[in-house]
Amino acid sequence: MGTEALTRLAEERVDHRFKGLPPDADGLTVAELAAQRRNLFRDGDGFTTPVLALSAERLEHNLALMETYTARHGLAFAPHGKTSMAPQLFHRQIEHGAWGITLAVPHQVRVARAFGVQRVFLANELVDAPALRWIAGELAADPEFRFVCYVDSVRGVELMDAALAGTARPVDVVIELGAGEGARTGVRTETECAAVAAAVAAVPTLRLVGVAGYEGEVPRADPEHVRAYLRRLVALAADLDKSGRFDEAGEIVVSAGGSAWFDAVADVFATIPELSRPVLKLLRSGAYVSHDDGHYRRLTPFGRVPEEGALEPAFRLWAQVVSRPTPEQAFADAGKRDAAYDLDLPAAQVVRRNGEERPATGITVTGLSDQHAWLSTDPEADLEVGDWIGFGLSHPCTSFDKWQLIPVVEADGTVVDYIRTFF
Repeated sequence: MGTEALTRLAEERVDHRFKGLPPDADGLTVAELAAQRRNLFRDGDGFTTPVLALSAERLEHNLALMETYTARHGLAFAPHGKTSMAPQLFHRQIEHGAWGITLAVPHQVRVARAFGVQRVFLANELVDAPALRWIAGELAADPEFRFVCYVDSVRGVELMDAALAGTARPVDVVIELGAGEGARTGVRTETECAAVAAAVAAVPTLRLVGVAGYEGEVPRADPEHVRAYLRRLVALAADLDKSGRFDEAGEIVVSAGGSAWFDAVADVFATIPELSRPVLKLLRSGAYVSHDDGHYRRLTPFGRVPEEGALEPAFRLWAQVVSRPTPEQAFADAGKRDAAYDLDLPAAQVVRRNGEERPATGITVTGLSDQHAWLSTDPEADLEVGDWIGFGLSHPCTSFDKWQLIPVVEADGTVVDYIRTFF
């Protein structure tokens, strides 16, 4: 099913739905357009601005680096798919050793299943009855499908059980341990965790298989506080195992890991004691696939452990200067509809003119309108109407979601593939 669905993506026709692509490509299939190996920057090849591009080389580097990192530390890997919502990237992540894909909401699970993903970790408590019944149907129809989701309340257990009454296979759940007072979701105390575990044990529709959490929500997050939370998570797994709560599980899942603290996860998970069943140490970091030039560049754990390697920002947004009203100001044709801006504004990196590329010296993004970038230009900024500017972006999750078909570009500008997203 997955291969056939990916093939159908390649057979999709290019048309007005897809920003930045050559107008004369209308009617071609994605595969036909990719086979032409057009160049993003060559005038005759027709790409229009704004256009978001993914670096082919950096994308492959990031995939390979996290495959090596997780293997080195004995971690299974279920990268968070909500970052890209791109089934082509899901499959590349799995080809690079991922155990499965993490997702956040039922729609995302439907996308993953439509493209043949066989292992899904839903990092949320699922209490939506129609979605639960659909999940139950998928489990009944496909014995190879593995699905795990959070549970974080006795009420949640009750709602899940009511929706799943009479289903053939129990739904595997892990107790989400909250990251502290004022954090996001999750059970706040170990006593409450024990009550949720007892509630799961009392119903036939659910099976408790582990514990999970998100250390990125730890209040006043620093190495000490994050590791203390992760040690609580490990201790919770051991206590529940000692109480016999995982007796129905084939393996015990212990899961954590955003994109800012996976080094701490690796360190603490290495201390998990021997339990009654094999332990699946499941990391869920997702932003690595494209990395970025802002938020995650600052927070990446590889900054703390440079000997382990370094991720590379793979996104670049290209826009054109459309107005230069004063020597101190210019405007480019990309705005909030095109660029992530929830964490940081885009950063001007390079300027292209007549096929030549140079650093974007003296150019600063000061704001975004819906379709314009506001640029402040210092006296040394050599900028003209018609110049192309390449911007670095911050936050992959809100970069992918603005583009339905993203060119994958080699270093010389040759477009070798197109990534389809589903938001």
